[in-house]
Amino acid sequence: MALARSLAVAVVGIEGRLVEVEADLGRGLPGFTLIGLPDAALHEARDRVRAAVVNSRERWPDHKITVGLFPATLPKSGSGFDLAMAAAILGAAGAVPSGALASRILIGELALDGRLRPVRGVLPAVLAAVEAGLERIVVPVANAAEAALVPDAVIEPMHDLAGVLALLRGRPTAVLLPAGSAQPVDPGEPADPGQMMPDLADVAGQVRGRLAVEVAAAGGHHLFMLGPPGSGKSMLAERLPGLLPALDFRAALEVTAVHSVAGVLPVGRPLVTRPPFRNPHHSATPAALIGSGSPAIRPGLASQAHHGVLFLDESPEFGRSSLDALRQPLESGLIEVARARATTRFPARFLLVLAANPCPCSRARGPRDARCDCPSTVRRRYLARLSGPLLDRIDIQVQLNSPSRAELKADRGHATSSRTIAERVARARSAMEKRFAGTPWRRNSDVPGPAWRHRWPLLPEATRLADRAFDRGLLTARGLDRVFRVAWTIADLAEVERPGAAEVGLALDLRLPGWSA
Repeated sequence: MALARSLAVAVVGIEGRLVEVEADLGRGLPGFTLIGLPDAALHEARDRVRAAVVNSRERWPDHKITVGLFPATLPKSGSGFDLAMAAAILGAAGAVPSGALASRILIGELALDGRLRPVRGVLPAVLAAVEAGLERIVVPVANAAEAALVPDAVIEPMHDLAGVLALLRGRPTAVLLPAGSAQPVDPGEPADPGQMMPDLADVAGQVRGRLAVEVAAAGGHHLFMLGPPGSGKSMLAERLPGLLPALDFRAALEVTAVHSVAGVLPVGRPLVTRPPFRNPHHSATPAALIGSGSPAIRPGLASQAHHGVLFLDESPEFGRSSLDALRQPLESGLIEVARARATTRFPARFLLVLAANPCPCSRARGPRDARCDCPSTVRRRYLARLSGPLLDRIDIQVQLNSPSRAELKADRGHATSSRTIAERVARARSAMEKRFAGTPWRRNSDVPGPAWRHRWPLLPEATRLADRAFDRGLLTARGLDRVFRVAWTIADLAEVERPGAAEVGLALDLRLPGWSA
């Protein structure tokens, strides 16, 4: 009887958990038994591992093989355990020194010919290994750049099982990647190097829309735009990520980990340094937005937009359940997906942008356009698909009209560029970070209402208009708090120390378009 152990990592959500892979060669008829809550892909690993070992010119043990994945109560999924299982089996057979297995994490899927294929979730797996005190991690070559992003990790990229076995036997063939050796991309580059980032100056005739987008970018405020087709709603939303500051290293690691687990990490670009942008079709289900899968739950589009923008165009066409599923992450910045066997949490602190036409026929250029045949009840029913509790969580709500020819002509060549606005946004963010030093908040949208009222109260003469709107029932208590936080962002953009009546009035206008005191 022989026993050997190797180490791997299971990724649950975007968190890695250390897994001990034990292989036992016992007496009895030759066979392969896998235990420890494996999924279907892991059960198929028995045939992949055997073929990879044989095709790597190694002798397959002619014994009763039992492989256990511990902790046994943790569900295991995916094919990333193949390499650790093969190494443990050969270690139990005496073909690999058992001491070499105890000092490394082994991650990778095995092809039938022994090649190492890339897997999802390598970044959170390497992070978990380093936190556990294990610095040497063997990964497929295709995952090497992603794995090398983790500080204090020594990555050993390998092409095939034969190379891994040579490494374990003391004949290293790997090119070691020291900690943090991966080079991030230039933060100013678009996702596609051949594609220019769109400029906000292209949206002519929409001074109000450009202002709303600038305020949303500066304070991280959610945005709802109501207007007819051709009014520039989609153009404004697509240019919003270009106004946001580049992600710092910690935020970039979080976003990269989510994209790695979701399997959408761009090839050759291991670190996501720009805020992501997700624009799902209106047929997207709640599972597509918040995450799904069994037993392994993958992050949905809302989590993939973490630290970026989630744009829902034609938002009333989305299912009511899909829209309401976003209410929890709008408040908490976290998505919790509960299943019978496990509960998984994904970060989802995104900037939500909703766009809607004023009616189903989409012919109205304004609130009372004669070309629109929709009765008022049809218009109200159409917009009522956006629930009140959801809209109450949207800080900025603007109504856009199709620009006239004169407005387009007057705005041409005079609209402010994205670069200039991004610089204003960066200065406003610096003012926020200075104000929130020593607190867990970084943006105005992060601060809860009670904290604003107790730590940064506004003068009564500044809040008079907002208080009047609240007394008339035009604002809820949550809506009143959101007006004040938008006013702080407007003040930060104007480099004013504290919002006054003008800033609160503008914030109120961006919340209740067309209202009258």
